[in-house]
This record gives sequence, structure tokens and C-alpha cells, in this order.
Amino acid sequence: MKYAINHLSVISVYSEPHPEALVCSELLFGEVVKVLERRAAWSRIRLQEDKTEGWIPNIQYTEIDETTYKSICDETPVYCAQSVGVCRREDQSQPILIGSRLPLWNDGRFMVGDTQYTFDGYVAMGRKSKSDIIRVAKGFLNAPYKNGGRSFFGVDAGAFVQMCYRLCGRNIPRTPALQSKNGEVLSFVEEAVEGDLAFFDDNEGNITHVGIILDDHRIIHSYGCVRIDILDQTGIYNDSLGKYTHSLRVIKHT
Repeated sequence: MKYAINHLSVISVYSEPHPEALVCSELLFGEVVKVLERRAAWSRIRLQEDKTEGWIPNIQYTEIDETTYKSICDETPVYCAQSVGVCRREDQSQPILIGSRLPLWNDGRFMVGDTQYTFDGYVAMGRKSKSDIIRVAKGFLNAPYKNGGRSFFGVDAGAFVQMCYRLCGRNIPRTPALQSKNGEVLSFVEEAVEGDLAFFDDNEGNITHVGIILDDHRIIHSYGCVRIDILDQTGIYNDSLGKYTHSLRVIKHT
């Protein structure tokens, strides 16, 4: 088994090993993966934190040994908490995105492969409250929707919720369908508290969307962009469109 770490700001993760394939997710700076299969130009990888699998170009990652991989897996994660931050190595600067990992963190220094970086921006570590999840979520307002995206420059519904929870020390799956398997089912919107999750299905009954519940029957979610809409027992009502855009399936207390 081989292991790797992302040394670039962000890498597209593809569903198939070619650049025209669907982008199913993104790999952020400092995230580590298992290399499940390596071909001439592409590798199939599994992300350590949420087990997302896909293909990335071989030229875009740095191999690490198993000991380093396990050390990163076992530590308490430290993340960049700015929409865009800058870390430094020697005489070079590296832009990184919110949610990027700062592995083997030690008082402003961290390691990516054999390279030491410094970072003096805001970081997130440890478990935070539900109110902190809401604060993080509102920091994403107006971020554009992007299928497979995981940053302020483009984020899908599942990744938006995952990132808000991640920055508050709560590791949850990548997709709405997998996220819906966690938590306690609530019968009514009125039973939810801020920070709980609402899930929505398509015409075939598949859970395809998720948002974070706010107070006063509102929800923050990524649809077109990260936005706040009205939530009731029917689903999400978009006031600017004058219609319901999503059908409520289940509410989970998390």
C-alpha cells in the first residue's frame, strides 16, 4: 500500500482516470490519502478522513511513508480557518483554502512530506459548539455552488455541511446520502435546534441535498450559492423564486 499527501492548494478528484470525467470531489492542501491503484498517469485514491475515492493525476501529489501517514491519522487535526490563507516555505508562499489541513502542527509550523511550512493565520482545532457551526456556515454565504467543490470558491451541498462541521471538530461523511445515516430522527421542524441537519430527496426517493437548520424556520444550504431560505415540513421555500425547490425527507439531530 502506498500513501500520499496533497502539496497543492486544491486537486480535482475525478470519477474516472481522464480529465473529461466527472469531478466528484476535491482534495485540499495537506490532506492525506491511500493510493489504491497507480497507473502510468493516474492514481485511484481514498481520502483518509471521509473515505472518498476517485482518481487524481500522479504529478499532483507527494508520496509519504506509512509511518508519516499514521502519525497524521492519529493526531488531532488542525485546519486553516480563513477563506484563503498563506503558508510559507523557505522563500516561497503557498495559498491554501479554508479547511486545508496543517499536518503535524507544532506552534505555527507543520510538515508536508519532507518540507516544513509556517502559518501565522487563523486555525481551527478541537470540538466546537453548534453555535460555532452556524458562525462558520454564515462565513460561506454567497460562495458559488460547484458540483464536487469543497471551498469558498465553489462548494456543493454535502461538502458545505461537511466543511462547517469539520472546522468545528466534527467529522462527518462527504455526501448527503451518507450524512443522513447519522444522528437522531426528529418528527417536526420545530423540534430541531440550530446546527441540526435537514435532508431532501428527489422524485425517486434518493437523498440528494442537505442543509443546516437555523432559527426562525430558516436553513442555510448550497443551491446556486450558499444562501438562507425558509424551511417548513414541506421543504425549502425559495422566496426569490416564489416556489419550493427541495422536498423534505428527514431531519436529524446531530
